[in-house]
Amino acid sequence: MPMKKAIVFDFDGVILESMDVKTRAFRDLFKDHPQYQGQIVQFHLDNGGMSRFEKFRIIYRDILARPLPEDEFERLSGEFSQLVVEEVLRCPFVPGTQKFLKKYSLVYDLFVASGTPEAELRLIVRERNLTGFFRQVYGSPKEKSHILREIMASNSYSPEDAVFVGDSKNDYDAALKASIPFVGRVPSGARNLFPEKGLLAVVQDLNELDRVWHTRVERL
Repeated sequence: MPMKKAIVFDFDGVILESMDVKTRAFRDLFKDHPQYQGQIVQFHLDNGGMSRFEKFRIIYRDILARPLPEDEFERLSGEFSQLVVEEVLRCPFVPGTQKFLKKYSLVYDLFVASGTPEAELRLIVRERNLTGFFRQVYGSPKEKSHILREIMASNSYSPEDAVFVGDSKNDYDAALKASIPFVGRVPSGARNLFPEKGLLAVVQDLNELDRVWHTRVERL
């Protein structure tokens, strides 16, 4: 009998190799601020897992040092979606994703907890033919720690029943806040920046997660 009941996945960088798509979108979105463009892109990279909406507000407050009127916020949000959705619908899966989801959806309850806007996320999940694998798909504006707690409460899981798989420090922090064990995805050649506390495993992709699941994740 499995000792876990649920696996929760971040989406960008865990299910789809879509992080570069979003990085290009931030670069394009702020092309009229060339003196800040590098700083803005680095902020985006340093805060994977944070919703684009929160990033916009922090960029205006801390980098551009100017107000962000609501109409400008709406313009940024709309343009960002236009820049990314079509590309995300075409980008490759993280290696092992489809095999992992097909195999483990038969045994565990699978969920998505992402910083992508929920309506956009559900569209992408549907268009990539992933809907049938997940019990529920959650996105922003809810914070990930809130989503994780909601999943736990609505399904009567205890913290040790679930695992959150993410690729950013923000994902790790959300798991820690929700007291859920964490698996970090670190692609080949990237640096592992995850602290050890609460970390069950670090994997390159979902092929590796499949290989270590029963020895380093499922029973811990």
